[in-house]
Amino acid sequence: MIKAGYKSYIETSHERCKKFGIKPEQIYSKKIISDMELQNRINSNRNLILCAVPYMEKLMSFVQEFNFFILLTDMEGCILNAIGDKEILSQAFSIKMIPGAFMNEESIGTNAISSVINTNEPACICGKEHFINKYYKWTCYASPIKDNTNKIIGILNFTGYNENVNSHTFGMVISASDVISEKLKRKSYCIKHDTDNKYKKTVFNSIPLAIITSDIDGKIGIYNKKASEMFENNNVNLEVSEMKYLLKDWDKIKNDIYSGKNFSWKVNIITSGNKLQFQLTANPIYNSKQNTIEIIYVFQKIKTINKNKSGQAYYTFDKIVGQDANFIKVVEYAKKIANSKSTILIMGESGTGKELFAQSIHNYSNRVDGPFVALNCGAIPKQLIESELFGYEDGSFTGAKKGGNPGKFELANGGTIMLDEIGEMPLDMQTKLLRVVQEGIITRIGGSKPMSVDVRIIAVTNRDLKIEVELGRFRKDLYYRLNVLPIYLPPLRERKSDILPIIKYFINKISKKSDKKNIEIPEKYLKKMMNYKWPGNVRELENLVNLLVNTNSIPLEYFGKQKIDENNNILNIKKKYLSLEYVEKEHIVKTLKIFNNNITHSAKALGIRRNTLYNKIKKYNIKI
Repeated sequence: MIKAGYKSYIETSHERCKKFGIKPEQIYSKKIISDMELQNRINSNRNLILCAVPYMEKLMSFVQEFNFFILLTDMEGCILNAIGDKEILSQAFSIKMIPGAFMNEESIGTNAISSVINTNEPACICGKEHFINKYYKWTCYASPIKDNTNKIIGILNFTGYNENVNSHTFGMVISASDVISEKLKRKSYCIKHDTDNKYKKTVFNSIPLAIITSDIDGKIGIYNKKASEMFENNNVNLEVSEMKYLLKDWDKIKNDIYSGKNFSWKVNIITSGNKLQFQLTANPIYNSKQNTIEIIYVFQKIKTINKNKSGQAYYTFDKIVGQDANFIKVVEYAKKIANSKSTILIMGESGTGKELFAQSIHNYSNRVDGPFVALNCGAIPKQLIESELFGYEDGSFTGAKKGGNPGKFELANGGTIMLDEIGEMPLDMQTKLLRVVQEGIITRIGGSKPMSVDVRIIAVTNRDLKIEVELGRFRKDLYYRLNVLPIYLPPLRERKSDILPIIKYFINKISKKSDKKNIEIPEKYLKKMMNYKWPGNVRELENLVNLLVNTNSIPLEYFGKQKIDENNNILNIKKKYLSLEYVEKEHIVKTLKIFNNNITHSAKALGIRRNTLYNKIKKYNIKI
């Protein structure tokens, strides 16, 4: 952090700006790259963006009552992402402080980002310390994001009006950048560790010989993929527990190994089909510490097999809590369609358990041994979603991984892919997804070779896709392709009889996890919990039980205010005003009131993004 010589640094920086030809009245950065160049930068910094975005959103949630915006840049100060409150972000965009603009000293003068680039340390630039007049009203905090060699790979910048900032803000920015740095370092370490393991497995599986191990008594240990292919293609079961069930001459081979007479044989394999003969070499390995012997069996060379499974589903139907008759029918219907290859569309409000159902369907189906891969269509920047879905070839863009990278559909081959928040998918991507749904064919970015994939799609949404189709935000043909086997999960307010069992389930689960005693909920809370509307559904109930278990209390106004507002708003809606737009406007107004005009919480409750909510507020001229 710039401390000693801070004033001197600002003065020196201003002198450099003059030499660079920067004018105080300059408005825009001297360097703003094209959309194509920006796309290449985003792709080459995809790990940085995906890692940083959740922490940027978390930072914004801490200062949601004030006007702030956050920028994420690469190591050269090129803006990659920008989020923030509508008013101040609009001002930033009006002077082209947008993705693709450079914030280094040579392009836009003294600022917090340029200071980080020059000093390699966190920086705070306030008011007239900026060189550009347009920035005088702002205070900017910036902190570097570094890799495991202490090299800057990105910069996090937090900007607000001078009167709204305080000393704690700088600490939050530094902490966030440190956390992002550590997460990226851990990810890099995990990739290296995973690469090392894959290297060892690859070597083991790339040897052009079939290899099996056993103990001295013939109990089978491990075998490579070469052996797997050789035996499985000839109807030989490698899951047998002992070599005597695999080799007809096992007793002779065992005696030869004991006596040291011979270590190479022509052997017959026990199979239900034709008689099979292989050249076998076996060598004992002695472990003096454990006083054991392991035998390595090497058969003739075979062809390779490549089975790629990734992803995992943890939830099963037996973990779904519910006794409501209609809800049980939904569970039984989901079980009934689990083995279908047709696309499943799971609909329901936020917090109703849509992903839980998706995972349970996968684990109940005949694809249970295949991968379960999930992608949140609303959480991935639109510039990255295509490469996430379909993968990319080597050299398809700047910074592309050597050898290319498989997409989620490739990783899900033979299993299930869950497309969460499908209603958030950009229209241009909907067109490309439609082809996959229709034909089961994908093509990597930068590639020309189509690939067939066997993937069952489960689409998930908290939006009414029929309305989205009518509003032109969702393709009609894709909607009908997805809505083959629909599942509607009822909100918690429609399954009152399940509230008490779910409360008991969460009390037990959270108490065990928190190492606390099970609590008895007072009658005054239970009554209110039974009558409450639960706009956040099961997820909100879980959070509230968590609060109860850890604090043994709930603010009673938690129930009262929201209930009154919600009922009053519903009763005020008149029949003649029940057009879709009117209903949407009233629902937004109601939600904003519930959350005291908090944009972040309201957008989350509505199941839409903050920018989408801002656009609707503007569209309907809603006063907040």
